[in-house]
Amino acid sequence: MAYDEDLANRIRELLAGEPGVTEKKMFGGLAFLVGSNMSVAASGRGGLMVRVDPADSDALVRNEHCERMVMRGREMDGWLRVTPEGVRTKRQLQPWVKRGVGYARSLPAKG
Repeated sequence: MAYDEDLANRIRELLAGEPGVTEKKMFGGLAFLVGSNMSVAASGRGGLMVRVDPADSDALVRNEHCERMVMRGREMDGWLRVTPEGVRTKRQLQPWVKRGVGYARSLPAKG
């Protein structure tokens, strides 16, 4: 499944004017990076992938439409998936994008 182009465009709109954001195809989707750290991505599985503070994972997965990412059969703290139903509107999408960008900015820049 290809990533949702409409979702990618909506993310771009929210990130317009945000300094240092780049795009990169990864994980079958389109990731938005800050300082070469992934912040959010239009997932190839549908919906949104969000990078968050691992310490916040338990609280965040209590949100409807949100779950930990599973990589190589393991649930990963700090990596969340928000289903398409959870990012249909700007009001739903914006807080996730803001959280992902904020966390990516808190990390040391790569390269």
